[in-house]
Amino acid sequence: MGDSLPRVTDRPTPVSDQARAVKAASRALATASTTLKNDALLAAADLLEGRSADVLAGNALDVAAAEDAGIAAGLVDRLRLDESRVAAMAGGLRQVATLADPVGEVLDGWVRPNGLRISRVRVPLGVVAIIYESRPNVTSDAAALCLKSGNAAFLRGSSTAIHSNTAVAAVLREAVSKIGLPADSVVLVEDTSREAAVEFMQQRGLVDCLIPRGGPSLIASILENATVPFVIDGDGNCHVYVDEHADLDMAESIVANAKLQRPSVCNAAESLVLHADIADDFLDRIDLVLAGVELVGDERSRSLLDRIEPASPEDFASEFLDLKLSVKVVDSLDEAIEHVNANSSGHSEAIVTDDLRSADRFLDEVDAAAVLVNASTRFVDGEEFGFGAEIGISTQKLHARGPMGLAQLTTAKYQVRGDGQTRG
Repeated sequence: MGDSLPRVTDRPTPVSDQARAVKAASRALATASTTLKNDALLAAADLLEGRSADVLAGNALDVAAAEDAGIAAGLVDRLRLDESRVAAMAGGLRQVATLADPVGEVLDGWVRPNGLRISRVRVPLGVVAIIYESRPNVTSDAAALCLKSGNAAFLRGSSTAIHSNTAVAAVLREAVSKIGLPADSVVLVEDTSREAAVEFMQQRGLVDCLIPRGGPSLIASILENATVPFVIDGDGNCHVYVDEHADLDMAESIVANAKLQRPSVCNAAESLVLHADIADDFLDRIDLVLAGVELVGDERSRSLLDRIEPASPEDFASEFLDLKLSVKVVDSLDEAIEHVNANSSGHSEAIVTDDLRSADRFLDEVDAAAVLVNASTRFVDGEEFGFGAEIGISTQKLHARGPMGLAQLTTAKYQVRGDGQTRG
């Protein structure tokens, strides 16, 4: 183990002091050149690989504590790092360095009759605060996206990953400092108490945008306590509607992929909606494919497939994040759209159909961040959309909606140039 392994202090720096430090650093980052930001990311990638032993030593402490506490094996696996996962984190830093810098992009411009030249330009948000649960890779991923978009990263992970996060953050801070950016471009809150989490959400005037990455309890805490602007990376109760005009081979492939390819993520399908004209045939053919999936449904679906258990009203609005799927049979596209809109979390919704009018109506009338025709909901992802990387998927409508890449970590500034104009 290297001498640089950081210690988790018993007397962490107060959250308010850290917020002021990261705010000061954000002013330098806002005007940093693309070259300087890229150099910092590449230096961080190299140093992360060079210090992998320290990072893994910190992670081993977290994993041991999690196992002693009886945390579920799946959650421990999300926490666990190894050489390949550290290498992937370094690769993520290098990937972000290759992405186009959004800062300074001129979105539009015009000249007024009085000669004023007005342009709208992308600028950083300032301080982006991210609060997240037991995934140490989020520390490097979030910091990378913040740095490339000219924002200072204010990070608060969970107590279960504190040694891992501290080690990764120390590497990032050293790397950006060596390149000439403030070390406080990346700040990790080491106080893992609930009180510190609430204080983190309330740094009004210092935090420009808060993004939570976690489950329902974290989102509930944000809604109850946050006094800073926030973007909710929300639940994904995603539906696939198989229309009466669907190609059933295509529908089978899409439903299987949307549900089975990775059931524990937010863009996995949680609800299957079937037009009555194809419901019997489709359930027969999908039953074997979904053999390991618990199915719950309405009376009509249960009459068609014996193993479907009764669904509660909550089931139709739930994000299961597991091998479970709700099933609903409808008589029309109108009823399908109504069901989806009534139960959707606003994440991603799909229709499988060969009818152009049905597809267009579904696209226009379903209220979600992403609506798909003849494609799996699993494609709603920053990398799959061509953004290169994402910091989350917003289910809100203000500022950012859908996958949040570099552009969504910026805002716009109006720049007005004149030659002495005054207003009469």
